[in-house]
Amino acid sequence: MKINILGGGPAGLYAAYLLKRQRPESTVHVFEQNDANTTFGFGVVFSDQALEFLRVSDEETLAMITRDLETWRDIELRVHGQEIRLDGVGFTAIARLKLLEILRQRAEEAGAILTNQRVISSLDEMGEADLLIGADGVNSLVRRTHEKAFGTRIEYFDNRFAWFGATRAFERMTQTFKKLPQGNFNAHHYRYTKSMSTFLVEVDAETFEKNGFGDMSEEQSRRICEEVFAEELSGASLVVNRSHWRRFPKISNERWSVGNCVIVGDALRTAHFSIGSGTRLALEDVQALAKSVAEHPGSIADALASFEEHRRPIVEKITTAANQSAKWYDDFARHMELPAWEFAMNYIGRSGRIDPERLATMSPQFFAGYEAWRAASASM
Repeated sequence: MKINILGGGPAGLYAAYLLKRQRPESTVHVFEQNDANTTFGFGVVFSDQALEFLRVSDEETLAMITRDLETWRDIELRVHGQEIRLDGVGFTAIARLKLLEILRQRAEEAGAILTNQRVISSLDEMGEADLLIGADGVNSLVRRTHEKAFGTRIEYFDNRFAWFGATRAFERMTQTFKKLPQGNFNAHHYRYTKSMSTFLVEVDAETFEKNGFGDMSEEQSRRICEEVFAEELSGASLVVNRSHWRRFPKISNERWSVGNCVIVGDALRTAHFSIGSGTRLALEDVQALAKSVAEHPGSIADALASFEEHRRPIVEKITTAANQSAKWYDDFARHMELPAWEFAMNYIGRSGRIDPERLATMSPQFFAGYEAWRAASASM
C-alpha cells in the first residue's frame, strides 16, 4: 500500500508513524512545505487528561511527550483589577517545535519518508497513492481541491487575534481582560517551557479598527500589545512568529472523505483555541483513522466510512462546545460589563459543559468564593 500525507504538523507526522508501524511493508510519504525547524506559533496546550488516549496503545510516545510538559492545576482570571483563581482545572503545555521533533522522530523510526520544504500546488505532484490524507491545516489543499464534494462550510468569528510569545514563564494559564481608552483587550498566556510562554492577544472588531491593527506590521502590533500588557509582562518582551491578526475560521464538512482522500485535524474542522483541544483532536483523528484502516485491510473505502461513522459523534460534541466558547469570546467586551465574580462564573459556563454541582466538586475554592461574593452582594 502507498500512503501520501500532505502536511507535516502533529496530525500528519503521527499518522505517518501509526500507519507505517501497523503496515511496515507500506510506503508512507509525508510532504511538508516548511523546513523541519519552522513552525507557526509557540506552545501547544492540552487539558491535563487530554493525552491519556495515548496510554492504551502508545505509551512510549506519551512518555516522550510527558518529559517536556509544563503542568499547572489552576486558571487565573484577571478582570477589573481583581485576580480570581479557578482551582482544579489542570492543563499542560509543550513547545510546538518540541512536539514536532518527537513525532518526527517516531515517524522516521517507523520508516516513513519525510520530505520538507516541498510546496505542493496540485495533488497530482505527490503521485498516485492508495490513500491520501489531508493533514494540511486550515487552508488545506486537499479540502479545497474537492471542496464541493466534501461539502465544505467556512464561517468566521468577528474578533481578531494574534499569536505572540513572551520571554517569561507565567505560573499558570492566565486570562487577562482589559477595558482601556484604546479599546477592549484579552490575553491568553501560559508557559510552555521554563522560560517562555505563549501570549495570544485578542480584540473585538471595534478595537481592531480603532487602533488600525490591520495596517500595522508585526513589529508595530507587538509594541502596542507590549504597552497594553506591560504590567503582566513585568519587563519581559513579546516575540513575533507570523504574528498576524486574523479571524478564527469555523470550518466544517458534510463528508470527511472523497474517493481515497480523507481530511483530518484543522483541514477537517476547527476547534476554537479557548478550549485547548485542537491538537488533541487532530492526534485522536489519526489514531481513529489508523484503527479503521487496520480493521478494514482490504478496502480503503470501508476504512474511511468506518472512520467517519465512529469518530464524527465524538468530534461534533467537542466542536459544539468549542463554538459556544468562541461565541462567548466574540462577546467578551459585553461580558466585561459584569462584576468580576459574576464575569468569572459566566466565563466558566461559556461552553455549556459545567453545571453548578460539577463546578462545586471540581473547583471547591472558587465555588466557595463565588457563593461568599453572592451572599455579600445580596446583603448590600
